[in-house]
Amino acid sequence: MYGELKDKIWELAGPVAESEGTELIHVECIKMHSRWVVRLFLDKETGVTLDDCASVSNQLGDILDVHDLTRGPYTLEVSSPGPDRPISRDEDFLKYKGRRIRIRTSAKIDGMKNFQGTLTDYTNEDGEKIVRLEAAGTVYAIPKDQVIKANLVDDAEEALYR
Repeated sequence: MYGELKDKIWELAGPVAESEGTELIHVECIKMHSRWVVRLFLDKETGVTLDDCASVSNQLGDILDVHDLTRGPYTLEVSSPGPDRPISRDEDFLKYKGRRIRIRTSAKIDGMKNFQGTLTDYTNEDGEKIVRLEAAGTVYAIPKDQVIKANLVDDAEEALYR
């Protein structure tokens, strides 16, 4: 159900975000004990405002209520991506090549599920999308379909560890 729910929310939320002059860049659906949390991240060239988030939230809340996708109660959260921006779309992996990212995978790759390093490439190899991440002199090839979560590393946070 999670994948279908997320896909349907992308379908419904994308045009709403666009109509408000923003771009939908990431959707998360998290099942809690008694409700879903639907989290959307918006972006725009000049920066996302609180009014942008409120407008998209108000419109989308009504649409989600009509479609009853969660089959029950849900909490809708709409925000800007922040400095540790989630990355999930193909265009994001291409756009942020050369930046430091953090990735969590669904299965172990070289004995690990958590990676942090520089995004060096994003390719399509024999129909499979591959994220290449360099960490401590090693380049890891991570299949995108195994990426559970990927975020930019906040430059300020990174500076703390240098």
